[in-house]
Amino acid sequence: QVELVESGGGLAQPGGSLRLSCAASGTIMRVDAMSWYRQAPGKERVLVASATTAGKTDYAESVKGRFTISKDNAKNTVYLQMNNLRPEDTAVYYCNANILSLQYGKYEAGYYWGQGTQVTVSS
Repeated sequence: QVELVESGGGLAQPGGSLRLSCAASGTIMRVDAMSWYRQAPGKERVLVASATTAGKTDYAESVKGRFTISKDNAKNTVYLQMNNLRPEDTAVYYCNANILSLQYGKYEAGYYWGQGTQVTVSS
């Protein structure tokens, strides 16, 4: 069984910072790309940032220059450093990972989601 556990959400003031973490656990053979998505109330879930094992990163235009994604391959963990937060960054943030795991004696490849962590930016 594979599990993604997120942490680090909370309340921040405009201009403030938060750091999200997402750790993958289970019978993991390999973790490829790890990403962060967010979903604001009444809106669709959208990609915020992604990072490959090779170190390639990509960002949504709305967060470029403010957010930084990083990936610790040894710990199967991805981070999202969020600086200069704005009220429009308020959302539930979800971690997503492309994982090859061993389940019931078979290799299984798939995308997994975390449970989500709330980020609220307000004065």
